[in-house]
Amino acid sequence: MAVVLILVLIVVGSVLFHVLSPWWWTPIASNWTYIDTTLVITFWITGIVFVAVVSFMAYCVFRFRHKPGNRAHYEPENRRLELLLGGGTALGVAAMLAPGLIVWNQFITVPADAASVEVVSQQWLWSFRLPGADGKLGRAETGDVTPENPLGLDKNDASGLDDVIIEGGELHLPIGKPVHILLRSVDVLHDFYVPEFRAKMDMIPGMITYFWFTPTRTGTFDILCAELCGVGHGQMRGTVVVEEDADYQTWLGQQQTFTQLTASSGEMPSAN
Repeated sequence: MAVVLILVLIVVGSVLFHVLSPWWWTPIASNWTYIDTTLVITFWITGIVFVAVVSFMAYCVFRFRHKPGNRAHYEPENRRLELLLGGGTALGVAAMLAPGLIVWNQFITVPADAASVEVVSQQWLWSFRLPGADGKLGRAETGDVTPENPLGLDKNDASGLDDVIIEGGELHLPIGKPVHILLRSVDVLHDFYVPEFRAKMDMIPGMITYFWFTPTRTGTFDILCAELCGVGHGQMRGTVVVEEDADYQTWLGQQQTFTQLTASSGEMPSAN
């Protein structure tokens, strides 16, 4: 009976902890309410299964507890039970996977009017690159990274000469406008994650990964690295500042372009 009581308390305690817990995800600041909905669906499905399984265990322990003279009935097969369990499991898995696949398709389908922003990671800091007046990002290669050219821009690509270079880990974005985030790592695996945006993606050396989102409220939000990337992983932080368009344009006008950055270092780029 003690085991039965413990199992019942586990079920009741788990449900109450979930319902009454003060810990929940941070208030959302992007268009990805779909991801929150997908998580809630997963919680409901796994929660119902957890309650059902543990409650069934408690019932079986109580109903079939040892009694003098009782003998277990051996039943090697039960087709009806197997079909019920197999079908229920398949239905539950499908119910969890389907919303995720739908949201994933939305997650990687970038709107045509989204502004491009490149995020560059390295142990253990964030850098950013925005298009200049031409609206295009120039070519960049990890092999071209130097102290004077920290993002590895191609100095012979005219499209990159007016690119805005932001070092120091603080990115500003205008509210209400979709952003196409291009992710590049110059050393090891990293992961760009802003909890309030519900958006994250691995950054893989030699590849450019991406996703998109639309900021929906102003504020300052922490950038975290969600991939263990070395001894300084926990300190690899940055910030995203979402602000009104006028404030964003003021900030943008204060940033250095690639041409200005290289000129200040005494190394002038060339364009073919």
